[in-house]
Amino acid sequence: MKIGELAKRSGLTAHTLRYYERIGLLPPAARDVSGNRDYDESILRWIEFLGRLKATDMPIRNMLRYAELRARGESTGTERRELLAAHRDGVRMRIAELQIGLQILDAKIAAYG
Repeated sequence: MKIGELAKRSGLTAHTLRYYERIGLLPPAARDVSGNRDYDESILRWIEFLGRLKATDMPIRNMLRYAELRARGESTGTERRELLAAHRDGVRMRIAELQIGLQILDAKIAAYG
């Protein structure tokens, strides 16, 4: 699929897709005979996963590290698992902090009611 179609289906702009490719978050796209990017359908799953990492505030350097490990293949499974587990622990901590903040807000709102 061409970059315009990928942008439409992924929800990212063509500019963002090119940037992600340039910095290494996306693997280099195949090119058609005219030199235009031609993406495989499977890139959508990877972009969705990157979106989930971004939504959970994974730093770009960690996303790049994960992408690098992924590109190197199955032998990096342990490192990838460890990177994701460390990130998950941070997400859990932030959720706990947000829950405490929510309880405080609920108590303050109840005090006004």
